[in-house]
Amino acid sequence: MCPECAHEWSPVADAAEAEAGGIRDANGNPLQDGDTVTVIKDLKIKGSSQVVKVGTKVKNIRLVGGDHDIDCRIDGIGAMKLKSEFVRKV
Repeated sequence: MCPECAHEWSPVADAAEAEAGGIRDANGNPLQDGDTVTVIKDLKIKGSSQVVKVGTKVKNIRLVGGDHDIDCRIDGIGAMKLKSEFVRKV
């Protein structure tokens, strides 16, 4: 379950979706596990006063499928799930 929007998904459906369609960034570039991406929009963190700023680099992403299809760790914030529509490949 996502702490930001309360979206729930099953691990089986996520794996099948990730393999079938492929995950692309905001510019349409295909993403892979281990890529480095940059955030293209300020993202408020629900339940916190922190914000992920535009231009924040996120290294070593992991693709998980579902609504929030990127699992990552952001320096100073911690583990998060992001939507691929808010990132671009570096």
